[in-house]
Amino acid sequence: MVGIVLCGFAGLIELIARRITKQVAVGGASVGGGAPILVQGMTNVHTRDWERCLEQVAGLIDRGCELVRLAVPTKEDTDALTKIVGQVSIPIVADVHFHYQRALEAIEAGVHKIRLNPGNIQDRKQVEEVIAACKSHDVAIRVGVNEGSISRRLSQAERQDDDFMVKLMVETLADTIRIFEANQFEPLVISAKSHDVRRTIALNRAVSETFDYPIHLGVTHAGDPLTGSVRNATALGSLLADGIGDTIRVSLAGDPSTEIEVAWEILSSLGLRPRKRPELIACPTCGRMEIDLLRMVQEVKTGLQEIHQPITVAVMGCVVNGPGEAQGADVALCGGRDKALIYRAGKKVATVPADKAVEALLEQVRIFTGAMQN
Repeated sequence: MVGIVLCGFAGLIELIARRITKQVAVGGASVGGGAPILVQGMTNVHTRDWERCLEQVAGLIDRGCELVRLAVPTKEDTDALTKIVGQVSIPIVADVHFHYQRALEAIEAGVHKIRLNPGNIQDRKQVEEVIAACKSHDVAIRVGVNEGSISRRLSQAERQDDDFMVKLMVETLADTIRIFEANQFEPLVISAKSHDVRRTIALNRAVSETFDYPIHLGVTHAGDPLTGSVRNATALGSLLADGIGDTIRVSLAGDPSTEIEVAWEILSSLGLRPRKRPELIACPTCGRMEIDLLRMVQEVKTGLQEIHQPITVAVMGCVVNGPGEAQGADVALCGGRDKALIYRAGKKVATVPADKAVEALLEQVRIFTGAMQN
């Protein structure tokens, strides 16, 4: 099935035909079946350090995280889940790889979904025990395949053959899914990942054509924030534009809050989810610039962290394109020599010294957002 999402940009309407998959309940959230594409995050601290873990989860939620995955490699980690689950407002996914017992413990602790890698659990009876526990507790399961979890030994030539690897990974995923279907397990989410952008796109297109389960999108080992953001935007953006994907996780090395920000930027840029936070526009800088634009942009970005409304804020560095962009934004700063023009709702409201520009801009942001609330 295909569902149509209308994406409007300044009067231009684009159609993205989303593939309609089965719908799976994950806690109070719906995944697939035409439900909004959800943003998933993952903590990078030990779950057993539960107070620090809760603090990081709160930060992710503040950025817009809608599902959060916690690693539970040890019994200490699953024990800590009992202190975490009741204090988190979004569904929790327990990340389980080698020890099926961790999955059983996480289910008892009250998680809403298990990320299970059956390829790393060799005993099918253990996998079926996890399936039975999830059925009795109404817990969803995500199963997936990535290049690192292929159990058979591959030659270098095979690993470099895109067509071969895509076919093999789809077949591997099909073998895994058969276990769940044999056990009449329905709340299943699937994923297929690679670190390679082209392979990730080809792989998920093949998965989407083969299965009707909701698909979680991601790129494995994407890299540092700059490189990884480009890789994620290219792969996930291409698939989302094809209508493929029901949840996404941007994988980056570093602060997991950045992952959430990038994920929302991808979704909102395609018109698939409305923005929840400000959109910051800045000119690309050139020899015409007469203010310290980069410093101003960073200060404005920091100041906007407290704003949770989808406004457009522009920081422009010269008088060529600046006034036009400023008039099109909700609030804007247009810099010139030693001064800046401040705009609100397309109208100039102040001229201030350059060293007072950011302060003046943020004050107009507060006025504008305050009016939106009234």
